[in-house]
Amino acid sequence: METRYMIIDGQKCPFTDERNVLEVARNNGIEIPSLCYCENLSVYEACRMCIVEKEDGTVDTSCSFAPEEGMVVYTNSPKVQKNRKMILELLLGSHRTECTTCDKASTCKLLEYCTRYRVNSARFGNLHTTPPIDDSSLCVVRDPSKCVLCGQCVRMCDEVQNIKALAFYHRGSHSFVAPVNNLALADTNCVGCGQCASVCPTGALVVKNEIDRFWKMVQDPRHKVVVQVAPAVRVGIAEAFGLPAGTPVMGKIVTALRRIGVDVVYDTNLSADLTIMEEAAEFMEKLQKGEKLPLFTSCCPGWIQHAEHKYPELLPQISTCGSPMEMMGALIRRQFVGERVFSVAIMPCTAKKFESHREQLDKDGMPVVDLVLTTVELIRIIQELALDFKNLPDSEADHPLGDFTGGGVIFGVTGGVTEAVIRRVLADASPNTMQTIAECGVRGLEGTKIFEVTAGETTLRIGVVSGLKNTDQLIEKIKSGAVELDFVEVMACPNGCIGGGGQPCGTNRTKAKRSAGLFQADSECDLKLPQDNPALDYVYNTLLQGRAHELLHVKYV
Repeated sequence: METRYMIIDGQKCPFTDERNVLEVARNNGIEIPSLCYCENLSVYEACRMCIVEKEDGTVDTSCSFAPEEGMVVYTNSPKVQKNRKMILELLLGSHRTECTTCDKASTCKLLEYCTRYRVNSARFGNLHTTPPIDDSSLCVVRDPSKCVLCGQCVRMCDEVQNIKALAFYHRGSHSFVAPVNNLALADTNCVGCGQCASVCPTGALVVKNEIDRFWKMVQDPRHKVVVQVAPAVRVGIAEAFGLPAGTPVMGKIVTALRRIGVDVVYDTNLSADLTIMEEAAEFMEKLQKGEKLPLFTSCCPGWIQHAEHKYPELLPQISTCGSPMEMMGALIRRQFVGERVFSVAIMPCTAKKFESHREQLDKDGMPVVDLVLTTVELIRIIQELALDFKNLPDSEADHPLGDFTGGGVIFGVTGGVTEAVIRRVLADASPNTMQTIAECGVRGLEGTKIFEVTAGETTLRIGVVSGLKNTDQLIEKIKSGAVELDFVEVMACPNGCIGGGGQPCGTNRTKAKRSAGLFQADSECDLKLPQDNPALDYVYNTLLQGRAHELLHVKYV
């Protein structure tokens, strides 16, 4: 594709197929502020913060016009500065500015821009209204008084997830965003994926914060606090502490959790291996018996809710395997049977908060997980204790539930579950086979991947999909007969768990680095096949003792 050039603030900036000047600037390291722009969503032109001055002296939003060869724009001229400050003052006029108590204060774009452009008062007076906070959801809290009408949550829920749980109402100064039909969020078809909160630039949508409950249990000597950490968390936390994005830091997380006061730390990678053992066996049994396919994966709670809401007829085709979080929770109960255990799961996913409350997942009369914290909540806990995370020494997770293979590590990225299943089915860990599997079409951050893998005399037709709109489109193709598949991996969040609603919000480049970080961690594992995990003998023979299906599987109704 031909490279052309435009001039931004006197800098010669190359561009090819960027949609607008804003993208050209950011791709060349020039930051233009924006509250309503997201590279994965349609252009909305709502906030006006991304204004630039053209060579003829006119001012326009940089997201609204395409770059041209030789075009000249200025991003911080006196005219731009004056207009940008006025826009911020107008926004503050209808925004509840109790910043010190806002859950999103440390990442709020509005607060960041007010500080950057020295806007410290609402010149037009504050006329915000205070509709009641909606905390009906187990995953996301909505505070309408902090909404700046950027529309990112509405577009994310519509364009990427196809859920349409949020919408604009009325026009002009009377506009507001609310759940469809002005219902409580929990009464809509919201699946708790948290993608709306991830893109919200203010505190209008935030992940439900349960840090206080965590501290209460850590500080209670009557409880043994046992924590499991999901695969994607280890590559989502580094950038918050000055490390390169995507750096695997599980060893530092283990050390931090012990200094915080946690009694036992396990790696969910082990139960990811266990999930593959159970799911691959289930898949091969269905294949051999000629049962209806495809088999859909069951690791993602957002996908499970979506299927319950929209595709109940597909529930018999969804794997009965519990998610790795559920399986590890069940193992923790068995490992410490009779003890007063408080089981905590640190996940990249907000929908896991809902999953932990599902009654059908209770085992032996109690929930397998007592509390779910997100990656972002873990970051805040570490910051609260003022730990020098970057320089913490590495520690290993506790045994006997600490061993894992590379197959468990890659669960955190789209296609990772499928790649681990393929490894299990082929049962060959030679470098050539590993390379062949990696290149079969399973890797990459595309929203939909369809490919074939040959296992013995059988050719398996596989689909990998992330993002619920992509999921809907693939399901329609399967239903119509346009596509025939044997196995389908579904992740509700785009790019899989590395882009989960509980992860620090990142760009496409950041998510690519997180993906690379997981494959780096996989490459450093001596064992590649889930069946080679030595801890699974202890799991099956000592903890489960013939109760594997009862404790590790669930039937969704």
